[in-house]
Amino acid sequence: MSHQSDLISEDILAYLGQHERKELLRFLTCGNVDDGKSTLIGRLLHDSKMIYEDHLEAITRDSKKVGTTGDDVDLALLVDGLQAEREQGITIDVAYRYFSTAKRKFIIADTPGHEQYTRNMATGASTCDLAIILIDARYGVQTQTRRHSFIASLLGIRHIVVAINKMDLKDFDQGVFEQIKADYLAFAEKIGLKTSSLHFVPMSALKGDNVVNKSERSPWYAGQSLMEILETVEIAADRNLDDMRFPVQYVNRPNLNFRGFAGTLASGVVRKGDEVVALPSGKGSKVKSIVTFEGELEQAGPGQAVTLTLEDEIDVSRGDMLVHADNRPLVTDGFDAMLVWMAEEPMLPGKKYDIKRATSYVPGSIPSIVHKVDVNTLERTPGSELKLNEIARVKVSLDAPIALDGYEQNRTTGAFIVIDRLTNGTVGAGMIISAPSAAHGSSAHHGSNAHVTREERAGRFGQQPATVLFSGLSGAGKSTLAYAVERKLFDMGRAVYVLDGQNLRHDLNKGLPQDRAGRTENWLRTAHVAKQFNEAGLISLCAFVAPSAEGREQARALIGAERLITVYVQASPQVCRERDPQGLYAAGEDNIPGESFPYDVPLDADLVIDTQALSVEDGVKQVLDLLRERQAI
Repeated sequence: MSHQSDLISEDILAYLGQHERKELLRFLTCGNVDDGKSTLIGRLLHDSKMIYEDHLEAITRDSKKVGTTGDDVDLALLVDGLQAEREQGITIDVAYRYFSTAKRKFIIADTPGHEQYTRNMATGASTCDLAIILIDARYGVQTQTRRHSFIASLLGIRHIVVAINKMDLKDFDQGVFEQIKADYLAFAEKIGLKTSSLHFVPMSALKGDNVVNKSERSPWYAGQSLMEILETVEIAADRNLDDMRFPVQYVNRPNLNFRGFAGTLASGVVRKGDEVVALPSGKGSKVKSIVTFEGELEQAGPGQAVTLTLEDEIDVSRGDMLVHADNRPLVTDGFDAMLVWMAEEPMLPGKKYDIKRATSYVPGSIPSIVHKVDVNTLERTPGSELKLNEIARVKVSLDAPIALDGYEQNRTTGAFIVIDRLTNGTVGAGMIISAPSAAHGSSAHHGSNAHVTREERAGRFGQQPATVLFSGLSGAGKSTLAYAVERKLFDMGRAVYVLDGQNLRHDLNKGLPQDRAGRTENWLRTAHVAKQFNEAGLISLCAFVAPSAEGREQARALIGAERLITVYVQASPQVCRERDPQGLYAAGEDNIPGESFPYDVPLDADLVIDTQALSVEDGVKQVLDLLRERQAI
């Protein structure tokens, strides 16, 4: 083998340790049918001496029966193992092969070229650092070349090698090479291909020219061979070391004295003592230890599988994400994405699917298709459904908020798959493209200049948007206090509105029961409205019983912990009964908060106002002081 070493015979453990420390490069081959993708991989394995003798003998025998290369050994048979692939001489499924050299370890994904297997190509490309796009020197840039380049661009592959194959059939004509290179660069500019490195290599996979060793038949080519590029391309810089994102895979509780959160660090660096928050709940703590099988670490980086323990016993579950307290991603239940559809059954807007992103698993739907993209012409067209292998920009709506990044920023937290709830099969793969500012606005529809920014609204109204929840028993004085605060803020020239739980029951929340579940739902629905008011730059004052601590926490995750202020309006049950502004207590039915069903006192309230001890004016003053402290006014 090409990476044989004396260490193998002298110290096998030292050799294995050295081998383990080598950098891993994942790459794929893609391009049009019959461009030579499988043959290229076979040549790489053959010339780097990574094929065992018995395996080579077997494919030599098979070449005579099903080979497509005449007297030469058909090296494509190394990765085309399915009977249908050998019979037809094509690649159908993605085949993965491992090999190594003295400098690096490699995992290759051999992907099919046929249009009907585009989904298989997208699957193979999803984890790769580099793409080898093969082009047949006889035909130049073709439809599937463009299709696969576009998908590679969508999937954020930063390193592209354009391998112009079968140059031996064109006598290694430099003019042919330069023309194909110019055609490809023109197409790359058209699709906005963003790369860290882009190489063009003239070669013959069948004969081995410029694959592992430089060819004498192309003296005009001064660049590296394909293997040299693969061994030297710089991929460490592609890792995101700034944004710490730790999706929790499971909670590890082996005994009463240990509670850790296991997962793989998607990006960033985490150290002992770092302040972290769990999203979407927003609960914070500090990293107590970073545990691995070998022992504790002082810090961990991207791609490391670790278990984090925290100093505080906060609620963290599978699907949550731990991030640095001063670097939080967007927490939202809606976003834009580019979607590759992978199922025979078309995607129907509004149909319920399961959306899996990293470790989170949330029901959701795709309410609308912004536009479909014709990969051949790059033309954008409207559409009412997505068929197999079609690509579109879509709106995604989730039943619960999750923490997410844009795909360009983070390939783990910015990617998701769509799962059919009936068959449990993967039917789509998506890349989140919405920037935080576009998540709640309509800039995607009307252009960047048309959307009014949050900063512009803040400047116009002289305030920062916020939502104040006045929570307490029925009769505690929530609405009275909320309307008094509204009057004071309005007189100060502020943009403010009261959302009263009782009033909203006449229209938006009509028909909801008055029990604990109904009152919780009343508040949660209104939280969505309050959030939209905040996006418009307003201060929302919400008067609701909101009896459930869990419901209040969900609203906090939805609106944002930095925007939601909770005021506990306190009064004794006896005083509430005496006031009885709605006649609730007099009616004597089973819908009285604190009596008929429990009211969870908000122990973490930002402000407690006792309406028995304080006048309305004093209560208003305390709320305004808190708003000033939060820099809302």
